Amino acid sequence: MRELLVGSLALSAADWGLLFTHFAMLSLLAVGGAITTAPDMQRFVVREHGWLSDAQFTGSVALAQAAPGPNVLFVAVIGFNIGGLAGVLATMLGTLVPSTLLAYGISRWGERNRQSRLLRTFTTGMAPLTLGLLAATGWILLAPTHPSWATGVLVAGTIVFMLRTAWSPLWPIAAGAVAGVMGWV
Repeated sequence: MRELLVGSLALSAADWGLLFTHFAMLSLLAVGGAITTAPDMQRFVVREHGWLSDAQFTGSVALAQAAPGPNVLFVAVIGFNIGGLAGVLATMLGTLVPSTLLAYGISRWGERNRQSRLLRTFTTGMAPLTLGLLAATGWILLAPTHPSWATGVLVAGTIVFMLRTAWSPLWPIAAGAVAGVMGWV
């Protein structure tokens, strides 16, 4: 089987196909954005295949989230850290192509059936699912830092704040920054 040597990793054609296919499958589950599928990405590339360490995965997400640009950039950084430009192509095409085609088809259908009770019910029901996926993502990204009870209080407070107010999310981000600077979390 042909292998492509990238850094210290030798990925076979089957591995590249598996990487693309897994990210393509996740793209169809990415309700609320690609970041909501980060827990399964971590399971797949870190625990199942060992292509990245926990620290590399978390660093990839942190670097991409700190950079300006679209939220989905973390997928490219993960791909790059797995296999250079070939990894970027595998993860980004896998993430973008299926969800883009599905969104295009569904938006055309939704426009024609905008008054459907089933459609309104479906979209209302997706909000709790998105919140749950985002909470799971936060949990996975906090794991390598060995969070304390104070971190749990801060996360829970942020969730309650966001659900109960219409204030900007910058306030809980600022609270987290102050807590970090003070050494509380």
